Order: sequence, then structure tokens, then C-alpha cells
Amino acid sequence: MAEPPFSTLHLELSSTVDRVADELRRALFDGELESGTPLREVALAESLGVSRPTVREALGLLVAEGLATREPNRGVSVATTEAATVHDICRARWVLEGAGVRCWRQADERLRDAVRTSLVSYTGAVRNAATYQELNERHLAFHISLVGLTGSPRLVAMAESLVRELKLALAQVDRIRRNAHDQADTHTQLVMLLERGDVDGASAFLQKHLDDAETSILSALGLVTP
Repeated sequence: MAEPPFSTLHLELSSTVDRVADELRRALFDGELESGTPLREVALAESLGVSRPTVREALGLLVAEGLATREPNRGVSVATTEAATVHDICRARWVLEGAGVRCWRQADERLRDAVRTSLVSYTGAVRNAATYQELNERHLAFHISLVGLTGSPRLVAMAESLVRELKLALAQVDRIRRNAHDQADTHTQLVMLLERGDVDGASAFLQKHLDDAETSILSALGLVTP
């Protein structure tokens, strides 16, 4: 007898896998798990109160996102940030965010408003002395809004993927060395250039900003420039 349609779908298991993956991402981005930390299936399953297969699937998502690595006979561990990786992420960000900045004039007003709104959200978090995690989220959301100016959901999805990898590196950076106020001022200057119609100036400003960000991250992590 044929099985009923969709009988193989398991929404509850999928939802549990997503929740486990989300909790692991939170721990990674909050800096609770250092680079290279082994992610043992048995220990995680016991801690989170779920089955090992659920943990295994969640770890597979993190590996696919570049947040964890899987090695034969050694299992899964938190990804270790390398200089070449930071350099490549920042180079890719420039391609995406630079494209967005160059689209400022012809971008839909709704997309330009998204940039303005994300800037206000970020600077407001700075003024209100928000947590590091919230500042980091709003800071990176601003950069994604720049990519949004292209009007391409696919490019935005690519930028979001890069941000996930970057957040892992930032979680390992000494927070004392990160000056959120300077970052807020820099982002405000960038938007002011765009509002004045100086797209070329804004583009050059953004490129320097991303170059400086790369240097800062590498320096904080004690990594050698590739």
C-alpha cells in the first residue's frame, strides 16, 4: 500500500535542528566558544536535551556556513579564523557593498530609507550603551543595507552569509579594542556623502573603511597580513 503524500516530512525534527543551530550560533557569536573548541555530539546532546542525530544535523549546518570545521577521525570544532579568510571576506564585502553604494542614485527610495533607518538604529544603540552583541548586530545590519541598494535579494543573501563568518572573527576580537563610537561616526560620514550625491567619495570612503576594518581585526587577533 502506498504511503500517504508527504508522510516522510518531519517538521518537529527540523525545527529542533534549527533551534539547536541557533543556540550554537549564539554561543559562537557571543564568544562563549573559542576557536578550535571541539563540538562533541554527546556532550551537546546532553546539555541541550536533544538527540545526537539532531545535534549532528545542526553541526552540519554550521559546517556548511563556515562556522565550524569537520575533520576525519577528529569530529567537528569551532572554525579557527585565519588571516587569508579575513582578507577574503573583506575583499568580498567591498565587491558587494561597493556595488550597493554605486547604486545610490538610482536605488528605490525605500532602499535608501533602509540605509538611513539602519544607521539611526546603530547610532541609537551606541548612545544607549547597548550590549556588545546588539551593537555588533546593528553595525553589520547597516552594511547589509548598503548591499540592499542593489535591489538584488541574491546579493543580500551573499552579504548575510559573509556577515555570519565575520561575526565569528569579531567574537574573538578583544572587545576593548573595538570603539563603537568611532564606528558610528564613520558610518554617519558615509551616509552624509551619499546624501550629498558624492557617490565617488562615498565609494572611496567605504573602501578605506573596509581596509581599516581588516587591519584592525588582523591586529587584534595577532594574525599576519596575507
